[in-house]
Amino acid sequence: MNVAAFLAGTTGRAVRAAAGIAMIAIGATAGGAWWILAAAGLLPLAAGVFDFCLIGPLMRMPLTGTAFRRRLAPPR
Repeated sequence: MNVAAFLAGTTGRAVRAAAGIAMIAIGATAGGAWWILAAAGLLPLAAGVFDFCLIGPLMRMPLTGTAFRRRLAPPR
């Protein structure tokens, strides 16, 4: 759950967005069939910017980042 908590946090969102931007940049500048990498980079970029966690449903957790973090938080 530590990886999920990291990805749902602010730093994780920034890392996902940066990874998406890097994938898009590499795919756009490499040419050839590398456009697939650029297209695939849109997903982590969107996940970071719009705050959703794609691994959430795989872990039986919510898709939205806010609900995901709420479920990870210890009860008060």
